[in-house]
Amino acid sequence: MHSIFTRINNVSALLSSCMMGLLAAIALSSLLFTADPKGELAIRSVRVYPSKTPRYPRRKQEMAFVNFNMTADLTPLFNWNTKQLFVSLEAEYENTQGVKNEVVIWDRIIRSKEDAFIRVAAKNKYAFREISSSFKKVPAAHYALKYNVMPYVGFLTYGEAARTREPVEFQLEERV
Repeated sequence: MHSIFTRINNVSALLSSCMMGLLAAIALSSLLFTADPKGELAIRSVRVYPSKTPRYPRRKQEMAFVNFNMTADLTPLFNWNTKQLFVSLEAEYENTQGVKNEVVIWDRIIRSKEDAFIRVAAKNKYAFREISSSFKKVPAAHYALKYNVMPYVGFLTYGEAARTREPVEFQLEERV
């Protein structure tokens, strides 16, 4: 009646349809399990120093150095469908032209539930420069600890674990 190739094609089509249905159910069920991680963020100081860029030595630019303390318990974000977390500390401010900026100053990838409790006292990992070359008239910045849950199957989810209550001023320093 049917050849062996037709039967193999029918069985593989049925199995792939069942697999896609199962993956869709997993993706939708991961949206139902929401967690609310908590953390604390304290900015100790934000100092701005004049610096020179290696590419343009005559151009003056200022760099900000942020010292912070941070603790966060991200273990509620780990479930059976969590592959890893991407955690970042972001500075959010408006420059003198009114453009809203979000700058990542520290990040970490967390691959297991055992590493999901973060306790960090450090300074920014990445260079923090203002595009207009100066922080002089830039208003104070808010800082937020944000996370991105990367699942095995399904949609990426984003959230925020901690935020500074009050904006933190940039302290302009003169380097001697």
